[in-house]
Amino acid sequence: MSEEVYKPTVAKNDPKWISVVGSSRRYNRNKILAVLLIVLAMSLIQVSSVNVALSSIGHATGATPAEIQWVLAGYALAIGIALVPSGRLGDIFGRAELFMIGLAAFTLASTACGLVSDALWLNILRIVQGLAAGVFSPQVTGIIQQYFSGQARAKAFSLFGFVISVSVALGPVLTGLLITWFGGDLGWRSSFLINLPLGLIGLIAGAFWLPFNAEGKRRKAGKGSHLVAKMDLDPVGMVTLILAVLCIMLPFASHGSAWRWGLLPIAVVLGVGFVWWENRYAKHGKQPMVDLRLFTLTSFSYNVAVGLLQFLGITSVFALVAIYVQQGLLMSAMIAGLIGLPNALTSAIAALWSGKYAIVRGRGLQVFAVTMMMLGVLIAGFCALLVPKGYSPWFMSIGFAVQGIGQGMMSSVNQTQAMLDVPPALGGVAGGVTQTVQRIATAIGNTITTGVLFAIVGTQSSVEAWSKALFASYLIIAIIMALCVCVAVAYWRVGRKDTSVRRFGSAQRG
Repeated sequence: MSEEVYKPTVAKNDPKWISVVGSSRRYNRNKILAVLLIVLAMSLIQVSSVNVALSSIGHATGATPAEIQWVLAGYALAIGIALVPSGRLGDIFGRAELFMIGLAAFTLASTACGLVSDALWLNILRIVQGLAAGVFSPQVTGIIQQYFSGQARAKAFSLFGFVISVSVALGPVLTGLLITWFGGDLGWRSSFLINLPLGLIGLIAGAFWLPFNAEGKRRKAGKGSHLVAKMDLDPVGMVTLILAVLCIMLPFASHGSAWRWGLLPIAVVLGVGFVWWENRYAKHGKQPMVDLRLFTLTSFSYNVAVGLLQFLGITSVFALVAIYVQQGLLMSAMIAGLIGLPNALTSAIAALWSGKYAIVRGRGLQVFAVTMMMLGVLIAGFCALLVPKGYSPWFMSIGFAVQGIGQGMMSSVNQTQAMLDVPPALGGVAGGVTQTVQRIATAIGNTITTGVLFAIVGTQSSVEAWSKALFASYLIIAIIMALCVCVAVAYWRVGRKDTSVRRFGSAQRG
């Protein structure tokens, strides 16, 4: 048997219909994708909106600064440790099943978050919410990888990028509107409770449109194939990876005690131990938590590196401008969200357009995209320096619009290129790896840039001090993006290594 066990049969007369091995039913790929994108939008709106709601949450629950910090940190840590194990579990037991379990848990946790009045319970539920998001998130890329191929997959990932762009920008604006309309207490609660109807829509649609029990049927049909995921959980690898990710993220996701930095050397030891164990596990003929041969794929390894640098820099841009607008300029949360709206518009258009060329022109598009992001951040930073001279902060939107062009391209092109040569049997764990790397990079980048912002502002409260601090933070982001440009150029020049794909495939079979 071969990888054909994982490939759906596409109807010749209408390519939106597919047949899955082991099932007599036909499935509509457009409906499968619709379910995935609805849930993706729900989770990203939630993630991007919380920053705007923090002040209202603090007033309503009487939370201490440390408790408020854990509203963000708890979620980030939980999703970070869940992504790769959940991707692996989806590859083994069924991606649709794991997707629905994660979605149900996320919907319940979100609803409960909107009803609690105690900061401790809110933080506990945010951890549950993060774990649930970590369960369904890798299944999204895994299912796309499994049921779409070629240009259809590129189109699916362009819609994936479109939803990311719109959702991330819509979250802060929506929450700002809810707080303005309903007041602080009911406003922040509504930002969580809105997930209940969206989650129910996703659950109902998923129950009718997603292929279930697919992995068991494929395993039975493809018995003996090395490309069909084995019933092997690799518990040692799973625990080691979870602890390593936790030790990396905790120092950056939390603040306060200096002891937390001692976790970083422990993370290095655990990381080395994880690599040793996974190689040893594979040599004994077992299926490791992460098949490290993924990193022999040129397309996967380079694009993971590009994604790491992108998320290390660019993800803190709007968190920084929200702080600057609200604390430095004393403007509302709504304005903080609206300033970034041009970014959403250009990003959404770029994501849809670039999907057509993500396979054949993807390497060159990435170079252009990360260059545009670097230039956009610099433009926004220079516009911030003009604010003390009487210019409007809305001029920063010009830079954010330029940044959005690159951001939208990257959201579809990088994902398509990273998964280009990944076998469908490993789609879930590969998606988990890319997202875990991005989460770690986000935590580190946010810590560095916000640390620079507050260090420069210090005890000053003038608009000039805040503007200089924002520019310095954006300059650091631009430097990181310059490094990202270098890696993207290297990938463009190297190109896809067909030998690495063949080597990976032969290793899988032998």
